[in-house]
Amino acid sequence: MFKRDKYLKITKTLDDKDLAALREPRDDLVAEKFVGDDRYELLHGPFSKYERHISVRNESENVNRVVESFSWRLSIPFWGIFFSFLIGKALPKRSKPWWSPPDRLDERSARILGILACIQVIDGYLGSVISQTITFAADEFGHSSSAQGITLAVIRVGVLISLGVLVIADKKGRRNILLLTLILAVLATALGSLSPNFWFLGGTQLIARGLTTGMGILIGVIAAEELPKGSRAYGVSMLSLSAALGAGISVWVLPIADLSQKGWRVVYLVPLLFLPALMRISKNLPESLRYKANSIIVQSKTSNMQSRKEKEPFINRRLLLLAGVGFLLLVFAAPASQFQNDFLREHRGYSASGITAYWLLTSTPAGIAIFLAGRFADTHGRKKIATSGLLGGTLFIVLSYYSSGLLMWASHLFGAVLGSLTVALGVYGPELFSTKQRARSNGVIVAFGVLGSASGLLLVGYMTDFFDNYGHAFALVAAGPLLAALLVISKFPETARVELEDLNPGDVSPKISES
Repeated sequence: MFKRDKYLKITKTLDDKDLAALREPRDDLVAEKFVGDDRYELLHGPFSKYERHISVRNESENVNRVVESFSWRLSIPFWGIFFSFLIGKALPKRSKPWWSPPDRLDERSARILGILACIQVIDGYLGSVISQTITFAADEFGHSSSAQGITLAVIRVGVLISLGVLVIADKKGRRNILLLTLILAVLATALGSLSPNFWFLGGTQLIARGLTTGMGILIGVIAAEELPKGSRAYGVSMLSLSAALGAGISVWVLPIADLSQKGWRVVYLVPLLFLPALMRISKNLPESLRYKANSIIVQSKTSNMQSRKEKEPFINRRLLLLAGVGFLLLVFAAPASQFQNDFLREHRGYSASGITAYWLLTSTPAGIAIFLAGRFADTHGRKKIATSGLLGGTLFIVLSYYSSGLLMWASHLFGAVLGSLTVALGVYGPELFSTKQRARSNGVIVAFGVLGSASGLLLVGYMTDFFDNYGHAFALVAAGPLLAALLVISKFPETARVELEDLNPGDVSPKISES
């Protein structure tokens, strides 16, 4: 955990009116309570410790020399080093900074989001390992684009493992299942470094990706259950940025593959280095409040609500709609990501270092779009943001596969930035299902997405071998996200700033259960 206290002292000259305003308890980045003698302590905010003190010396009539002192300790693990710097810049302004969540986080929710973001970095790394290295593994073992597509498609069968993980998480709780899945996913990925052939690598990745998928869904579920109603999409965007950082780390270490034909194997071992520190941070992760509120013990005390939950159908319109959109999106998005390295290497002649430069320069700016998409999805609604991402991202990514040189780089950049707006879709899954069914419902949605991924990988792999052109293949599968955009704008509900219990009336509110 990040435990060091931070201090800030500001000296200024104020008139009596401004001094009176300064003495008012804050309600912006932090909510304060007055404790006497010009001292203020934490009422609500992302701090485990906070204090403000004002010292005043009257120099003349209506002229006051004021020293305002702050002392704080953030409740955010690891990332607190970065956010303490931002908070130090924001505290003197007595207003919400642009980077803060729309609804202020408290000590617990900030801590949980920070821990989940740490786990999400590893999740992002594990999820991208095979896509970054498969072209090098196929070269060592002597396989074609079709074999890569088949392997990537078969790996998706691991979603059955994730479904099992999520069913258990709905019955036994989120926290322990998440941490166990994390350990097993890292170990299964590391085993791939010992692969004697292409199919052994695919087998280890089938297991690892199944666990990784389940881990990613649980991270999103816990975040939705713990964050305030006006910051759920903000939380999803921060977690998406963390996953992108993890995926970026796999790109940073990819040049190792240039050192020898077997160099790609090292990429599979890197997560072992971070596992001990991650487990130390994760020991502070509590069980979800909403899960505990809707546990069997609480449900037994609310028989009428339990009766409503038992009558709730598992397969419903919401599930089918979200599953369908997930399928249509990933028919295009999965192969667009997975085949990128092969396209650059085989069709544009890039080395591993060139691929790394391409990914970093064209995809890194998408982080800004991910952050803004989450914030705007909370303040302006999910549907418009997500639809813009589906349409714009698809068109520019298709163009990048038809292009070369500067136009290819620019097209991929615009496609990555606009496509990142689809992060607004990520919050729908946790929002639209009851706590009793939230994890496994999201597992089913992901399963349909995996089916879409596998279908897209097989189609693009086959059509690329047939046409000897990635552009033609992606132009055909682009119909998927375009149809998904139509469904989102016409059929999806708007869920911004609505409590989960209002979206799912059968659920027990944590506040009710505590009382």
